[in-house]
Amino acid sequence: AALQKLRGTSDLSAELEEMLAEQAAVKGQRAKNPWELFQNRALRWQVVSIVVLSSAMQLCGNDSMYFYAAYVFQEAGIPQDKIPYVVIGTGSCELITSVTCNMIIDYAGRRPLLLGGYIFMAGWAIVFMVALSQQTQISWMPYLSMACIFAYILSFGIGPAGVTGVLPTEVFDQMSRPAAYMICGSLLWFNLFLVGTAFPFIVKSLAHFCYIPFLVVCVCTALYVWFFLPETKGKSFLEISEEFRKRNFKTKTRAGFYKGPEEIKTTTL
Repeated sequence: AALQKLRGTSDLSAELEEMLAEQAAVKGQRAKNPWELFQNRALRWQVVSIVVLSSAMQLCGNDSMYFYAAYVFQEAGIPQDKIPYVVIGTGSCELITSVTCNMIIDYAGRRPLLLGGYIFMAGWAIVFMVALSQQTQISWMPYLSMACIFAYILSFGIGPAGVTGVLPTEVFDQMSRPAAYMICGSLLWFNLFLVGTAFPFIVKSLAHFCYIPFLVVCVCTALYVWFFLPETKGKSFLEISEEFRKRNFKTKTRAGFYKGPEEIKTTTL
């Protein structure tokens, strides 16, 4: 009844079938602890994926854009008393794009949004560094810097901000999801602390080119998504698990390929 009210339809046979299949797959298991996920070979690439993407959420430099926002807006000629409202506007853009991402995620897919978000962020980081370095020489460069701030935040909101939080639900079963979200949350706060502590020293060392470390993070994350993260759009949990299983147990044995920890019967060649 609750599902019918939530979905707005009485035809829930496909969804109920998927839920019952997942329930049968985890029957007899208990909830896992975070450290057990790291020890479980069957979850190796799922854990790597959430570690990479959760870390990249903070290490991509989106929050550091707000550090530069007031300076860039001041150089662009915005009155000092109006700058706080413009900075709030950048945060509103992130909120709007994150909501938009959740509306289109089932149409566009997870991988394209993540991939596009990080690629665009890498591109805007390059333009932003060039604009900062030329800001005192060319009169219109502050406006380009201002556009880069908005574009960077919009790229983050439409991709990584909206997609990253969904993935643990789709790649982990019911017994592993709480622990997976615990890992994600811990990494988000730890990396936020790391960036907040290190960014002033990065600015002091690299000056206008302080976004090079964030550029590297965006490029590396985009490459990881392209080569290692499977698309989860329109797939059941069991289908997604099978894709990860092939990657987790791709080592050959005399009996063929590993299919799961309980099926490893032979010695690895």
